[in-house]
Amino acid sequence: MVTDGAEERVLPGGLVLRTCRPADLEQVGALLAARGDPPDAEDQRLVVEDPDTGFDATAVVVDGDRVVSTATLLPETVRVADVVVPAGQVELVATDPGHEGRGLVRALMGWAHERSRARGDLLQVMIGIPYFYRLFGYEYAVDIPPARPVRDLPLPVPGLRRATPADLPALARLQDAAQAGADVAMPHPAARLRWLVAHEATTTWVLERDGAVAGSVRVPEPDDDLLAAEPTAVDAAAAEALLAGVAALAGGRPVRVTDRPASLPGAGWADRLGAGSEQAEQYYVRVPDVGALLEALRPVLSRRFTASGVQRAGRDVVVSTYGASWRLPVTDDGLGPVRAGGREQAPGAVGGAGVAPDQLGALLLGPHGMHGLTRRRPDVYPGRDPELYEALFPPMTADLLTYYLPY
Repeated sequence: MVTDGAEERVLPGGLVLRTCRPADLEQVGALLAARGDPPDAEDQRLVVEDPDTGFDATAVVVDGDRVVSTATLLPETVRVADVVVPAGQVELVATDPGHEGRGLVRALMGWAHERSRARGDLLQVMIGIPYFYRLFGYEYAVDIPPARPVRDLPLPVPGLRRATPADLPALARLQDAAQAGADVAMPHPAARLRWLVAHEATTTWVLERDGAVAGSVRVPEPDDDLLAAEPTAVDAAAAEALLAGVAALAGGRPVRVTDRPASLPGAGWADRLGAGSEQAEQYYVRVPDVGALLEALRPVLSRRFTASGVQRAGRDVVVSTYGASWRLPVTDDGLGPVRAGGREQAPGAVGGAGVAPDQLGALLLGPHGMHGLTRRRPDVYPGRDPELYEALFPPMTADLLTYYLPY
């Protein structure tokens, strides 16, 4: 049913799932703060009061007049080479302990995926607790770069200042430049840059030089050490000055930095960094419509096919997830529009490649590519044409930015 312009869905036990309303905000904030961290309430307020997201971005489950579960869907974009794909990210998820085990998060994830599909998203990307979100169609796909200790800090030089709304255009330019060298990038959208300048969970610091912003870094509240995340700089000198400013913020604490090897700070600081944790950390990815995503990425795949030099006239490129398959005809210009096929349990027999459906995200966005996944997964293989499918699906470098730091 629809009430006050917002859809309501009745769940078992008389609970109701609906979009968030202004009157819910205090309860939603209290639930998030109780189940997460106190600043989460302020972060939620920034989301719903921003014109780019609004209250419709959040859903709640209510028991009478009490909010007992909540989740938010944030709009994202993922760039793959030069193709930008619309995506969604589920964040700010919490359930009252007395209502756990009743399928409320499953219902909220269903709401988020339906909303994401309706607005045209071709991916969902998120960070979350281990294993749990695999229950909802996600799989680990893209490496989270390690936070590496700085073995050789420069002398501390105070000089960083807190970012302000006036710095937002410069922060966006620095972000774009830092991500330009990555094969796959998810930037902070304009709204989230506004939130990051305003919220308390982390502080965005900027380096100013000759009256202009020359670098930035995002820092959570220091604990036993200080984490310098998402560093950017306009040149090598700015990167060095930024690290000296970070050393001043640390006040003698050890410093870790998130490794961004394709960025100027990543290159400039490489010789100063020790090894990060060897524990696997990855972003979750969900691919709701394989054919639509392959079609969106067809310009990239077509260029890779042409560059491979593989001769395949008259034979389609075939990608099978075993229960379904997709064909891209070879044309004079590369690859033609994606066509859905049927079940293809033996894709190698038709000159195709096989990939388990939960490995599509890793194949298209991840660090292993077809060759690496073939060595790790029996249900991912290039069939009889490894040269072709390894060229179409190479290892990818990635730089994904999220509301909360995954460290």
